[in-house]
Formats: sequence, structure tokens, C-alpha cells
Amino acid sequence: MVLDPGHNGGAGQAAENNKLVPAGYGRTKPCNTTGTSTNAGYPEHAYTWDVANRVATILRAHGVRVLMTRPNDDGVGPCVNVRASIESTPGVAAAVAIHADGGPSDGHGFHICEDSRTPEGASATTVARSKTLSYDMRSALDANSGLTRSTYIGGGTAFYPRDDLTGLNLSTNPTTFLELGNMRNAGDAAILSSSSGRARIAAAVAAGILAYLKR
Repeated sequence: MVLDPGHNGGAGQAAENNKLVPAGYGRTKPCNTTGTSTNAGYPEHAYTWDVANRVATILRAHGVRVLMTRPNDDGVGPCVNVRASIESTPGVAAAVAIHADGGPSDGHGFHICEDSRTPEGASATTVARSKTLSYDMRSALDANSGLTRSTYIGGGTAFYPRDDLTGLNLSTNPTTFLELGNMRNAGDAAILSSSSGRARIAAAVAAGILAYLKR
């Protein structure tokens, strides 16, 4: 299983973060960013790193081998195309990208990004399994994450199709991309900023993965 804690903690290293890399469908985009933050300054990269490590701990306790796309929350990168390559590691059952949104302050909740086009190099079976993974994740997040489905994107389904996310565009393994709350919403920010809130979200993400893996 691959977990991708979104973004990186290498603030101030604009040259490296802004380097253009392949993003799928003939496009390029910047290597990476430090992400968004709550209005109080809690950064997305720290949130995703914490949640991903909590998820990894739960999965490993269930005997799941976990690969992380970055080793710490201090450096720059890996770039988004390198993360997609890690997600495409042969033998990996699936990959989950962990993010938080910086949406309108009056909107709250989680949503799940799906590729609106067939990912480059992905088989029809992989596309179908990505859909199954996303549905399993939605069920688990609905059940016990402490977050609602997004009120501002996804039309109540929590699913948001787009074609600009490199991990979805380039991964050849089943992959989903989670936006676990809106950091610009006061209610969500309070959950995301608390250790107990992150623990609950991580437990829900792990439950979705374990359901997909049939563990």
C-alpha cells in the first residue's frame, strides 16, 4: 500500500518547488508546494504528514506493507511525478493521496477527487479498482471520520472529477485522492488541528483501505 502525504515542508525553496515536471496528458506543473493552511497557520503539509503516519501505523498493525512517498516533513519533494511513480510500484495493491482543501470558508467537509479521463497507462481493471477504492473510502469517511461530505463541491456525492492531478493521471495502480476537510472553514479547522480529530480521520481512512484490501 502506498500513502502519499500531500505537499512538503520545504517552505522558502521556491526554485525547487516551482520546477516544471510531467503531469500527464502532455501537460506540466510545478514540482510541489507546501499546500494551504488554516487561518491560524496550521499547514496542510504537517496535517497530511501526521494523518498519513497514523494511517500507516494502523495498517502495519494489520500486516499491511506500507510505502510512504516522502520520508519526512522537512524537505522539498518528491515532485508530483515521482510520487506517481512510487504509487505505480509493481505489486502495490493501491495508493491513497492524503490532502486537505483550501476552499470557501462557509463550506465544510471531505471530498474525493477522481480522474475525469482514463489515466495514462492504467488498464480498465485498474480504473474500475480505483472506483471501488474511492467508494470504500467514502463509506468509511461517512461512517466515522467526524467530517461530513463536502457542502461546496461534489454535489453531495463527495466525488469530484478533474484531470489536473498528477498522481491520478500517471499512476498505473488503483489510486484515490482524498481532500480530508476544508482548512479555511472554522469548524473543519478545529477538527483538523486537534490530535483527536486527526486520530479519528486517520482511523476512518485506514478502515476504508482495509475494506478495500478485504482485511
